[in-house]
Amino acid sequence: MRFTLLIGFLLVMQVDASSLSRKRTHQQPPTQIIQDTTVLSFSEYLGYVKRHHPVAKQAELLLDEGQANLLRARGGFDPKIEVDYRRKDFKGTEYYDELSGVFKIPTWYGVEFKAGAERNQGEFLDPSLTVPEDGLYSAGVQVNLGQGLWINERMATLRKARLFEQQNAAQRDLAVNEILYEASTAYFEWWRATKEVEVYIDILDAAIIRERGVIISARAGDVAAIDTVEAGVATQNRLLGLEQARVNEIKSRLQLSNYLWLDGVPVKLQPTVIPQQDLNISIDVTLGLLGTNLSEFNIENHPKIQALNFKLDQLDVDRQLKANKLLPKIAVDYNFITADYDQFNTITQENYKAGLTFAYPIFTRKERGDLRLAKIKIADARYGLQSETLMLRNKVVSVFAELDGYNRQLDIATSLTDGTATLLNGEVRKFELGDSSLFLINTREVKFIEAQLKQLEVQKKLFEAKAALFRSLVILPENL
Repeated sequence: MRFTLLIGFLLVMQVDASSLSRKRTHQQPPTQIIQDTTVLSFSEYLGYVKRHHPVAKQAELLLDEGQANLLRARGGFDPKIEVDYRRKDFKGTEYYDELSGVFKIPTWYGVEFKAGAERNQGEFLDPSLTVPEDGLYSAGVQVNLGQGLWINERMATLRKARLFEQQNAAQRDLAVNEILYEASTAYFEWWRATKEVEVYIDILDAAIIRERGVIISARAGDVAAIDTVEAGVATQNRLLGLEQARVNEIKSRLQLSNYLWLDGVPVKLQPTVIPQQDLNISIDVTLGLLGTNLSEFNIENHPKIQALNFKLDQLDVDRQLKANKLLPKIAVDYNFITADYDQFNTITQENYKAGLTFAYPIFTRKERGDLRLAKIKIADARYGLQSETLMLRNKVVSVFAELDGYNRQLDIATSLTDGTATLLNGEVRKFELGDSSLFLINTREVKFIEAQLKQLEVQKKLFEAKAALFRSLVILPENL
């Protein structure tokens, strides 16, 4: 009696069964062609982002900045040559002709080695500048006994530059991890939107077959003509859902394209490119989450905490420098002098130049104020470090709990999808026996659609939770 309609429903269930089986297929290879479509795997996609995205390249500049800053700081310890030449002639008289040069070698502590030469002459030359005809040569050392002995500006700058380089390395890790996280969530949304299109395509095909079967049965007088209207309404609803799903898929594909670059040129993702089918195992491998558990998490190794600690160490160097400036300035200068630089035995303690300088502010208000401000900055940074440490630890704990929750939800959603599919199959069987109606079948099918979409949404949230764990732990996958 309902033979033509029954054939249509059997085809419908074959389509629905194929959509369910697709959810359990194994992971596809990284890049392959399937029915004129190219599969862009998750790992391949993140590899492109890590290598070519401008933000990732910009993050690498932090390392270059740290190295350049360290090179500049080391320049404070470069040996240098100083030359001073002065001459005065007036009305045919040479008042003075003074030439002096010195070669200085600064060291880590407040000690500076020097070697110099001077040659002076003139009618009105300062007597203290009188030297032998071939010049006077010197070699000696200058030592800071107060300020600058254990720490000075050069030493502080170099220490901070080394810490800044390490801080920038941690900041680079944070920046690269952040862009990979954002790119991952865009991929997951694209995956969900593509799967939603597949769901509606399967359902629309089933609705079209059902409508044709109902029309044929109505013409044969097996069903009421009103059933053709109901079947047509169901088809239009499925078509409307498909169109909206396609709009969402286009939007998600364009959002994904924001992260695809090649040699500095943005790449537009073509409609023929699709995401891989199964992401469950691929995500853990790609994001480096395999074997990750809460008990092994060490907050001290977190790049953000490391960056804050490096910043705190830089502030402590400033504090040491400010404390050192409370000491008086005492500089001792001693130089051996000789007229014969090529004869070592002429260097004796009887021929020398020596000096002592002393300076000390009476009230030291500026120095004490600077030191107090340095201590305040350190206290502020420590409070910030404590707060950030607690928030990061709690965030990691919450993400692990979130993962457990979504895994349980996915099991429930999968069971719900299987249950609604079973109910739909049963309703079709009852219809075959004349105990059901087209309305009940459409109702069961709507529930089946809702269950599939809910399952996709829960899967996407599970994937996003894994990406959030990747972000919280600041993992930098080495396999990309």
